[in-house]
Amino acid sequence: MIFAVVLILVAAVMFFAQRYKRCPPDQIMVIYGRTERTADGRPKPSKTLHGGAALVWPLIQDYAYISLKPMTINIDLRGALSLQNIRINVPSTFTIGVSTEPSIMANAAERLLGFKVEDIEEMAQELIFGQLRLTVAPLPIEQKNQARHTLLELNKKTVGQERRNGRNYRSRL
Repeated sequence: MIFAVVLILVAAVMFFAQRYKRCPPDQIMVIYGRTERTADGRPKPSKTLHGGAALVWPLIQDYAYISLKPMTINIDLRGALSLQNIRINVPSTFTIGVSTEPSIMANAAERLLGFKVEDIEEMAQELIFGQLRLTVAPLPIEQKNQARHTLLELNKKTVGQERRNGRNYRSRL
């Protein structure tokens, strides 16, 4: 009888130990499948976790990771038109990464889960390239040459709108 109880306890511990998944501090764990519900009763598409651990139930749930490691993207915008129709070159460096803010982690889980790092970099580069052109176009050439700070602020404003898509951007011009 005691052997049976010990065997059941060992089996239960092993069952839970196999389903207990830890999240490293440099990643976000995304648990998807059947997850908890929102306040209005709708099921959440996924649960995101930064640090810590959670039980992942087999056949009902699965999990994957999104890296928090920052990526540096160099963009060499060539031949952009200024307000006076003068073509200019704007070499830029952007550092991107996923935020640990809960709403941004959820957006990143919905939009980036399953992408390779190279795919994320390429997508971010295309978005930044387009936003950088929009930032450069309305400024007169004198203002671009004299006030890099103004250009950085405009760039942050236009590129910063992309934060809703689960990415943060930091730039250096």
